Amino acid sequence: MGKQHLWSVLFAAGYLTDAGRPGNEIHKLVIPNREVMNIYEKRIRSRFKVRVTGDTVRWTKFCEAIKTGDAVEVQQLFNEFMAASISIRDTFARKEMKENFFHGMLLGLLQAEGRWNLQSNAESGIGYTDIRLEIPALKTGCIIEVKYAENGQYDKACTKAMKQMEDDGYAEALRQDGMQIIHKYGIACYKKSCRVSYCMEKNNESSD
Repeated sequence: MGKQHLWSVLFAAGYLTDAGRPGNEIHKLVIPNREVMNIYEKRIRSRFKVRVTGDTVRWTKFCEAIKTGDAVEVQQLFNEFMAASISIRDTFARKEMKENFFHGMLLGLLQAEGRWNLQSNAESGIGYTDIRLEIPALKTGCIIEVKYAENGQYDKACTKAMKQMEDDGYAEALRQDGMQIIHKYGIACYKKSCRVSYCMEKNNESSD
């Protein structure tokens, strides 16, 4: 009854809308618009920061792995965070909304590291990268592109993420800002697990 009450309250308040067919006894509740989606994303990031960054040892290792390009460690730790923090029901949404859910989780983790310059959906090249961060003191930048691995097709989703980063020139803004090392992560998520693809670019000609 608790969950049914929650859905009813959210529906009555306009935070969910019924996208099911008229007369159908089965209701398909969806998030109605981007404004409401932003509210959900903020709540996800807020909850995730409180629950996950409380595990300071694991969170510190995760940030260190992102910073140094240790993709194996990034994959292992993000899988551990998801296993401990979310329910499969949390990902019940349209494909693009599922990607936003995992995007929000990663953003919540990285925002807790207050010394980094972090941007979400930042314009770069000819598109908008999911997450872009800069560590000016180290002249290091990172690009993270999140994809939903439909039916567990992790390799396909990772390949798509990495190709999008290259085709759309997402690293260009980091080059212009003088980042000498650029870590590129394609993260494919499905239910409560992920797979990470990675490559690194060295930009030794960047200005001091």
